[in-house]
Amino acid sequence: MAETAIDVRHLPKAEAYETIEQQLRLTLEGIVDPIATMATLSCLLHQGFGHLWAGFYRVVEPGRLLRVGPYQGTLGCLEIEFGRGVCGTAASTGRTVIVPDVNAFPGHIACDSRSRSEIVVPVFDDKGTLMAVLDVDSERLAAFDHNDAAGLERLVRIFADSSRGVSSAATRE
Repeated sequence: MAETAIDVRHLPKAEAYETIEQQLRLTLEGIVDPIATMATLSCLLHQGFGHLWAGFYRVVEPGRLLRVGPYQGTLGCLEIEFGRGVCGTAASTGRTVIVPDVNAFPGHIACDSRSRSEIVVPVFDDKGTLMAVLDVDSERLAAFDHNDAAGLERLVRIFADSSRGVSSAATRE
């Protein structure tokens, strides 16, 4: 098992996400626990990329309410309604949302005033039901792009698979 998160900031994004994915798979080998998986993925993203905030908001009332789950960074908002802010928008639409400038996003919820850009990725179970959203914030404008969306979407599929007991080997593409 890995003892420290790998700093991937010096790598091209595609390679950085592959490295995070490898470390996630190795760290979670034999673990079937959604909370441990959320905590581990949050840590790897936060430490690996040096982002301001990386973590999960769990669906606690389907179609209505998200509640903060495991994360790394400053204090997060405790609850977010579907349709509010970037997390609520991703939850209600079921789509990844990339925001280059949070100040230009209507209804942005400022949990940390240092946040300048954000990406939120929905997490679905094997039945297509929304379980959570993965939220990543940066102090830099336009920190996220389609490469981040693809990398994070792949990582949340690993999370969803590990939460239902699918082995790492079975989820490799």
